[in-house]
Amino acid sequence: MSATRHRALGGGVNHVLDYLRRMQAENPSFFYAIQGDNDHTGGSIFWADATSRMNYAYFGDTVIFDTTYRTNRYRVPFASFTGLNHHGQPVLFGCALILNDSEASFAWLFQTWLHAMSDRRPISITTDPDRLIQMAVTQVLPETRLRFNRWSIFKETQEKLAHIYQSQPTFEIEFKKCVNETETINEFEPSWVLLLERYFVMDNEWLQSMYNARQQWVPAYMRDTFFGDFSITERNIGLNSFFEGFVNASTTIQMLIKQYEKAVASWHEKELKSDYDTTNTSPVLKTPSPMEKQAANLYTRRIFMKFQEELVETLANPATKIDDSGTVATYRVAKFGEEHKAHTVNFTSFEMKANCSCQMFEHSGIICRHILAVFRAKNVLTLPSQYVLKRWTRNAKIGDMQDEHATELPNNSRESLTDRSNTLRQEAIKYVEEGAKSIHIYNVAMDALQEALKKVSSAKNQSPVSAEDGALSNGRNQELHAAGDTETVACQSARGSHQSAFYFY
Repeated sequence: MSATRHRALGGGVNHVLDYLRRMQAENPSFFYAIQGDNDHTGGSIFWADATSRMNYAYFGDTVIFDTTYRTNRYRVPFASFTGLNHHGQPVLFGCALILNDSEASFAWLFQTWLHAMSDRRPISITTDPDRLIQMAVTQVLPETRLRFNRWSIFKETQEKLAHIYQSQPTFEIEFKKCVNETETINEFEPSWVLLLERYFVMDNEWLQSMYNARQQWVPAYMRDTFFGDFSITERNIGLNSFFEGFVNASTTIQMLIKQYEKAVASWHEKELKSDYDTTNTSPVLKTPSPMEKQAANLYTRRIFMKFQEELVETLANPATKIDDSGTVATYRVAKFGEEHKAHTVNFTSFEMKANCSCQMFEHSGIICRHILAVFRAKNVLTLPSQYVLKRWTRNAKIGDMQDEHATELPNNSRESLTDRSNTLRQEAIKYVEEGAKSIHIYNVAMDALQEALKKVSSAKNQSPVSAEDGALSNGRNQELHAAGDTETVACQSARGSHQSAFYFY
């Protein structure tokens, strides 16, 4: 399959490779890798520029892997890793040409992407519902929460059940309502059964298979995990939002790089505009609450608007205390006239901590109206720091890169050599980007670097390396020296079978 696809793309693959080599020569932080044999004709290609790698350090908590080319019959097998920046805009984490659709090929791609991102695993990843991709994610990112894109499932359901959609026009409406509007598992389960009984599709194989996979696409099962969604239906769209309008089914391999650069430039311009609007204009405040003013100064404009919407809704969602154990108070919060849709909030005054049955904060990183209603009842005037995710603030890309979801990320101890190496590598990328902006800054950066090297050498002589760190350091030696090579060959193991991978730094 890979040879056939490579022949179909013709010399365009070499055009892409020439571009990647040129970019890497211009910026050592540009990363690309080729899967396959020495002639580079059989395997997939992955690349990520310095900006993508930096963006991942700030916004890599949730990832979208887009393979629209597989469902929309693109001429070019172009895939991308994206996420959400502090304005809620798509942000790029890397791209790939997938010349071989196989589990091993996807596993290589995820391993290579993870390597380029300093082995920092995301909390969650959203993909199209695909068995090969699912197996690769399970293998490479076993602790990352996998979610299937609902838009893809709805689209495929419409195709699989075309006869029902035509004969029963209300089925689609009720099907989407069952999925999108049930907030808890206890609501979804009986609603699903009722839907199947009403339309006499209890034995439909497609719907049964979708039910079996419900924990990976039905929102009620995903609320306890961060995906960066602002609402139930917000991410009910295709996955190609970053390249939408730039790369499509008619894009040729010869056009790809030009369109890729246009998309990158377009989104960079949009981010700069959003940065400017956030910094230089003031939002209209709708309440006299000090918390609203605090949030306006903390969040980017779009995120503040979402917070403001939740804050204003507290006026119509009173909190009623229903239990108090002394340390934890339980509140019932419901909108006037909609008491049957009440939510439960548990609040600990001493720690200023609250959790809500809607789990909006866990899912989106933005505090919900129900907790805000309890804060209002308890006269909490400012937003506790634990409810402000730095990734949503105007200072998201300023200062140290922090893991706000530390308890959710695996192997997150800052004491390990791997984490220290990753942190230094990310800081080094920032240093290179800033230090190369002008001759003057470059000279200052080089002087500072030489001074820093002297201090590190001095500290090294004074502080003996532990046996564990020494062993680990020797194990990483080849990888760290690879940064200075033109080509480095490294063996990657995918389910027991070795594949050669060519990394370029």
